[in-house]
Amino acid sequence: MSLRLGEIQRLEIVKKLEFGAYLAEPENVEDRVLLPIKQVPAQAAVGDVMEVFLYKDSKDRLIATTKRPKLIMGEVALLTVAQMGKIGAFLDWGLEKDLLLPFKQQRGKVREGDQVLVSLYVDKSERLCATMNVYEHLLSNSPYQKEDRVTGRVYELSDNFGAFVAVDDKYSALIPKKELFGEVELGQIVNARVIKVNEDGRLQLSVREKAYLQIEKDAEKILELLDSYEGSLPFTDKSAPEVITHETGMSKNEFKRAVGHLLKEKKIQIGEKSIRRV
Repeated sequence: MSLRLGEIQRLEIVKKLEFGAYLAEPENVEDRVLLPIKQVPAQAAVGDVMEVFLYKDSKDRLIATTKRPKLIMGEVALLTVAQMGKIGAFLDWGLEKDLLLPFKQQRGKVREGDQVLVSLYVDKSERLCATMNVYEHLLSNSPYQKEDRVTGRVYELSDNFGAFVAVDDKYSALIPKKELFGEVELGQIVNARVIKVNEDGRLQLSVREKAYLQIEKDAEKILELLDSYEGSLPFTDKSAPEVITHETGMSKNEFKRAVGHLLKEKKIQIGEKSIRRV
């Protein structure tokens, strides 16, 4: 089939009628698609070539439009949920018929008004749909280098790998599990540091600062935590790692380094089961 759903194509007007114009590729004029009359330029004539996007209308008929939607095949775009339905969410992508994001293609709970990062695919019924599985469509040729600061959107969480992030909503990145601290949620915007550019161009990120900067930051966080506990924490650097991470969002080693820093500055005292502010 020469007519490709979800793509922008240059097609020739092969017939004009009262209700529109039929378009086709010159070498395959029998395979036609309708461009509704309201989108046919007044001076258009048979033989003219037009750039159009192909999708299906509300009656599942292949149709052409001169409008460029906010998302085409092979791209990734941030779209707004216009409304929720029985089979999924419907996204505003700039065309008369909203784009379906089926429940099976969602990551986390999606609500009306949310902005979701999606790409296009053709379902079993030969209809265009959206998916939040965008990994293969994200770019790996970002301009960023090691130690650059970037902003990205978390689009998938993995117990094995960490948090998958779309930097600038288009470049592929990962915050490895060992670099992931605190609460990170789907759709969350994160500010991170590039710690590695893989051979394939994909980025590895960290939400932590360099060690010497992070110690200062963590120490400040411990002091704030002490204030919230009225000057005394009910655990120490010898407590279980799970307790420390749950209470502080730090690993046990990071907590120990920050506590050591505060001890050296004589800002805290450590008891058998508690840490007190001096």
